[in-house]
Amino acid sequence: MNKKQILESLKKVRETSKKRNFSQSIDIVINLKDLDLKKPDHKINNFATVPHGRGKKIKVCALVGGELNNDAKEHCDYTILKENFSSYEKRKLKKVMRDHEFFIAQANIMPDVAKAFGRFLGTAGKMPNPKAGMIVPPKGSTKMIVEKLQKTVRIATKNELAVKCSVGMETMDDDKLVDNAEAVYKEVIHHLPLHDQNVRSVFIKATMGKPVEVGGKEK
Repeated sequence: MNKKQILESLKKVRETSKKRNFSQSIDIVINLKDLDLKKPDHKINNFATVPHGRGKKIKVCALVGGELNNDAKEHCDYTILKENFSSYEKRKLKKVMRDHEFFIAQANIMPDVAKAFGRFLGTAGKMPNPKAGMIVPPKGSTKMIVEKLQKTVRIATKNELAVKCSVGMETMDDDKLVDNAEAVYKEVIHHLPLHDQNVRSVFIKATMGKPVEVGGKEK
């Protein structure tokens, strides 16, 4: 897969996608083969950096103690203080989860975070993850990680032989979307046992549009 092929597929996606009254996400779908997801080393659960960002504001929620409270309120979209964890019953927390893509947490209160929110955030794949720097020291700052998360996408196989994620919005320039898609693809194959030999096919699609195979025919 190369940039020219991605660009050709992206152009077909634009040509075949109907106009919507909202800006659609442009997604990459990487179908995999010759893997057994029961084996831990065959699963992917990581993050990729897209060099040109996501084309929209990515909302971040902070779970912190008093040490990071003021900093988190300044740099994050929403902050839940440790002393208020117990007030977030299921319905209230689910609303916060819908509104925020990433959750970061203060390192020394992670046991409290896990106890209060683990079963909900874990199931949704939103538990603060050290792989993406989402665990912040109590004397640190949330600013840099929030900025980094604006260019971060989660790549995971979940329960199927495929990785699906957004590489940006349709309002972005083609060259930026192509760079982002290539970055995600390279990160995915980096985590595969046989690298690109474990890739069955790659598609580009808009949220509501038909997928177009990279290097293949429109589906």
